[in-house]
Amino acid sequence: MSAAVEHALDSREHLLVQAGTGTGKSLGYLVPALLHPRPVVVATATLALQHQLVERDLPALVAGATEQLGSALPLVPYAVLKGRSNYACLHRAREGTPDDTGVLVEVPDGTLGSEVVLLRAWAEDQAEQELSGDRDSAPAHTERGWAQVSVSARECLGAARCPFAGECFAERARDIAAAAQVVVTNHALLAIHAIDGVPMLPDHDAVVVDEAHELVARVTQASTDELSPAVVDRASRRVRAAVGRDGAEHADALADAADALRSAVDTLPDGRLDVMPDGLADALSLVREASRACYSALSGRGDAGGDGTGDSGGDAVRQQAKAAADEVRKVADRLVQDNEHDVRWVTQRGGALDRVPAGGPDRRAGSNELRVAPLDVSLSLRERLFARTTVVLTSATLKLGGGFEPLAASVGLRPDERADEPVGGSPAEAVEPDADPDGHDGRAAQWRALDVGSPFDYRRQAILYVARMLPAPGRDGLGTATLDEIVGLVEAADGRTLGLFSSRRAAEAAAEHVREALPDLDLWCQGDAQLPELARRFVADPRSCLFGTLSLWQGVDLPGDTCQLVVIDRIPFPRPDDPLMSARQRAVERRGGNGFMSVAATHAALLLAQGSGRLIRRFDDRGVVAVLDPRLATAQYGSFLAASLPPMWRTTDGDVARAALRRLRAG
Repeated sequence: MSAAVEHALDSREHLLVQAGTGTGKSLGYLVPALLHPRPVVVATATLALQHQLVERDLPALVAGATEQLGSALPLVPYAVLKGRSNYACLHRAREGTPDDTGVLVEVPDGTLGSEVVLLRAWAEDQAEQELSGDRDSAPAHTERGWAQVSVSARECLGAARCPFAGECFAERARDIAAAAQVVVTNHALLAIHAIDGVPMLPDHDAVVVDEAHELVARVTQASTDELSPAVVDRASRRVRAAVGRDGAEHADALADAADALRSAVDTLPDGRLDVMPDGLADALSLVREASRACYSALSGRGDAGGDGTGDSGGDAVRQQAKAAADEVRKVADRLVQDNEHDVRWVTQRGGALDRVPAGGPDRRAGSNELRVAPLDVSLSLRERLFARTTVVLTSATLKLGGGFEPLAASVGLRPDERADEPVGGSPAEAVEPDADPDGHDGRAAQWRALDVGSPFDYRRQAILYVARMLPAPGRDGLGTATLDEIVGLVEAADGRTLGLFSSRRAAEAAAEHVREALPDLDLWCQGDAQLPELARRFVADPRSCLFGTLSLWQGVDLPGDTCQLVVIDRIPFPRPDDPLMSARQRAVERRGGNGFMSVAATHAALLLAQGSGRLIRRFDDRGVVAVLDPRLATAQYGSFLAASLPPMWRTTDGDVARAALRRLRAG
């Protein structure tokens, strides 16, 4: 893998590398990235991997490389860079400019005020010791508490106007990253930099995307906007606080527009908006014009000079108001446009279609929201990422249906551009591309793929059991036969079960059924406590079970005897009424393709591969993956899904699976 990554960086060809769990793929790309003559960005999807790279892999690698190479290593080998809101803002912490939740007056233990006092003291200590001010090192806190000591990029005063710019944690992190050879960041920041064109990352020659199976989803999420009457109301309050009586008419107009939006959106059912209703279009136009007028009024009131001697507290209030008004204007304008490249829909917060995390803590529970997301991000990725820099994509699950083409197509790489020659060996001579007038550097779209395999012997370590005799899943939840099958498997395993379910309702129903049938076993269901605490309990007690939904399907590492059975209740196809997935499927069909296989089956294959990958995490792990959906064995698309899974020994005989679990239990 290291040879292949080195070849890709030197020849400027894109590379897809599937590297199974336990391969050590982080070292496979970090070694050539550190030795490359120009800076390299490494983007991860999860904080857990980011921590692993910065706290464990890179320090150990640099220590070993220093011993071998001495001064040949860069002066700053690596740095981590996050979005501005991940760092404490000293201006916010010291000046105490509250948002529209009001002035903090209560400070008894357990209150928001006490939490903010603690965070402000922590920020001062971080500044005094010249530490990172990174949220991950902060004391325990809530979202509301952190919001009182941080700002977004839009709300930031800027280094020229902030009196504390010289101590700014975010600016210091950017300066360190600008001097580093390897910059570790996340998919969202990479998307903002590359897709949105906002300069967030320092100059770099190549990008390594780890957990690359998540890239499309993270880019889509970063490009998704939400708007609700509550958000517009909040912007109007911020404007009112910033302009006072002199410009109150602008804040009033925005508040009136929020009421009009509420009247329009609350009459609409959940679902996709293929055609914008006239009443909603009119309300969005009112919101857009009112927010534009607020922004203009705030901009015309005169900002403080660049010497930092003005009223920085007033500047901060005005900057927050400007940011809120401009964000509302931007989203309203995007929603009202009839853009074939966007998907718009209505969702009730907390409802069935609530797929994208809300943008703020003050959404009105139960009120309707508008959402807009890109129909397809492959063209954006192709033109704004792959055409401008060398990209290495790596993950344990890049081959879907037995090949790399489905995932490659989702990020904008075409099958006819794939190079078939073996990857590795002597690096090709680097060829400097010619720049073009559109800002692209002329980089070829040619890509190569490599599966470095797995150190695990899946056929000896794992069994894939498909419950062919069960009825196909329906819309009414888990049937009695399926629930009894879960009980039989869990009893044979004597606990030691990770249950992955397609919905919270299914997870809770299965948990209730197993608890009644097997009262001596400890069973926790997602929602009983925070996920890290549930995982800790599960690992601490091998004779226990943990049932949950999507957040358990990937990114959870539970090696050893605590997890010898993974139960998957059904093939994780997207919901038929999912507005974004259904729109993407329809778009493929309009082009003459198979929308179900391109969208729904590919989505399911990826999640199945990730879910089944929870079982074998180290060399001595053993167990069974039980898929309780007979369609994996009977449907035509079943072979595509099965080819995406690790090469486990397969059976449709439940007695064989239960006997294997009993042998493990006895051992």
